[in-house]
Amino acid sequence: MKPEDHKKLFGTDGIRGKAGEFPLDRATVRVIGASLATHLAEQHRGRAPRIVIGRDTRESGLSIERELTAGAKSAGAEIESAEVITTPGVAFLTRNLAADAGVVISASHNPYEDNGIKIFDPSGRKLDDTTERQIERDIATNRFSELQTNEVDEARTKAHAIELHKRYIDYLQHDVARDLSLSGLTMVVDCANGAAFELAPQLFTNLGARVIAINNQPDGRNINLNCGSLHIEALQQRVLRERADFGVAFDGDADRALFVDAEGKFVDGDATMWVLAISAQSRGELDNDLVVSTVMTNLGLEVALRSRGIKLARTDVGDKYVLEELLRSRAVLGGEQSGHIIFPKISLAGDGMITTISILRVMMDEGQTLAQLTQGFSRYPQILINIRVRERIPFEKIPMVQEKAREIDRALGERGRLLLRYSGTEPLARVMIEGEDEQEVKSHANALSEVIRAEIGADESGH
Repeated sequence: MKPEDHKKLFGTDGIRGKAGEFPLDRATVRVIGASLATHLAEQHRGRAPRIVIGRDTRESGLSIERELTAGAKSAGAEIESAEVITTPGVAFLTRNLAADAGVVISASHNPYEDNGIKIFDPSGRKLDDTTERQIERDIATNRFSELQTNEVDEARTKAHAIELHKRYIDYLQHDVARDLSLSGLTMVVDCANGAAFELAPQLFTNLGARVIAINNQPDGRNINLNCGSLHIEALQQRVLRERADFGVAFDGDADRALFVDAEGKFVDGDATMWVLAISAQSRGELDNDLVVSTVMTNLGLEVALRSRGIKLARTDVGDKYVLEELLRSRAVLGGEQSGHIIFPKISLAGDGMITTISILRVMMDEGQTLAQLTQGFSRYPQILINIRVRERIPFEKIPMVQEKAREIDRALGERGRLLLRYSGTEPLARVMIEGEDEQEVKSHANALSEVIRAEIGADESGH
């Protein structure tokens, strides 16, 4: 594909694509680095920008980091590499080091063949739209095509990365966890063979827990492979086998966390928000009695929160939109069903390890198991089906899809909910239906999915 065919490269979670292909080919990645450094320098009246960079465990990560670093250095930037570290770790270091930007090379929960580039501003928020559009224009116009680059001292980088990791772990242990003691607690930690493979076991061991780490042997290709937050079954089995008190699964870049209680039951982001909201309300700390989530949040959470006088505000899917609403409404808790939870008073970036600390603190303070804490929240049956599509035609322009969707809406009435949307990062149509009757929900979801397949579905090759 030609660069001019890709006017908008930044999605809700940065730039994503196949590693080695546009826009993640070597030349384009160098341009991204040079463009980012140049525009940061312009914003700061010519001062050399300082950029923190980190990556997950994908085999393509190091080469992308090298190219981006080369491009940024050619434009005068100073680079602080944390090497393999979580996305929220980079967001923290960007704030802590008073850097001008943080860059994460990761495709989060996607398979290893994919990669991506996420950029944070000093507050920990995603890069502003104006700078994203400027970088896209520089790529489209082939600006910085002749880059002069310097060699990187990788031995020094390695030593410095260890210092940066310690800085992040110290922050989590002493500032976020404070006096939390996990002595006597056995927990299973599924690291997804990703960015938290060393950091998470170290943190929770430091806090006193007996930690059983699984999927903590990354080889560059096994990130998220049948493990982590997308594949919770192995964690459930291990928690039961070890008779552990608690299990947590991270995704590839550890910005999200999902849990398993001592009974082996899955606790998703909705149940997590229920536990955290009720705890915060009991302490008088749930400002405005408001929780922010997305249109994907289960209707059962909304009903449960309402019974406690707590309002649920819904946004479009994506932590970017959750954060915007949190800041607008001055709420203190928000997140997604996927386990991406944001505590804006602590950090503007979702952090799976902060979420885990928060849940463990409630367990310890209340003297209750996670199973006990999740009581009171009943999930409505919910079906989510992904359909690979040839192109993302607006659904309102596909008459057969619109007709079937209206028919389902009428059938559900106030007893359920239909959400039809496209993925922000993949060529997928997502059908989500929830309601009181599981068989009815399944029937409606399958019927609508078949219509979408017939109208715009793609074969295995994507055509």
